[in-house]
Amino acid sequence: MKLSRPLSWFLLAFGVWSWVIWVTFIKNLWKDGSGLAFDDAGDPTAYFWVHLTLAVVSFALGTAIGVIGLRGVRALRRTGVTGSTT
Repeated sequence: MKLSRPLSWFLLAFGVWSWVIWVTFIKNLWKDGSGLAFDDAGDPTAYFWVHLTLAVVSFALGTAIGVIGLRGVRALRRTGVTGSTT
């Protein structure tokens, strides 16, 4: 399967974007002072665990999608294709 240049770059950008967004979210979740992520004793709540799970899954999917995009970009560079392919 050949990916077009725009699609390859989109997938790569999506992977990077996913990491940026979720790393920021996890940092904010970890510093949460509202009582949602941690109870009064400082223990993680269900809210914390659910959102941590969402972040881990998003990291994995973002990484997989980004790797597909990176492979597409690298394959196009090796073949010297300049336009989109069908």
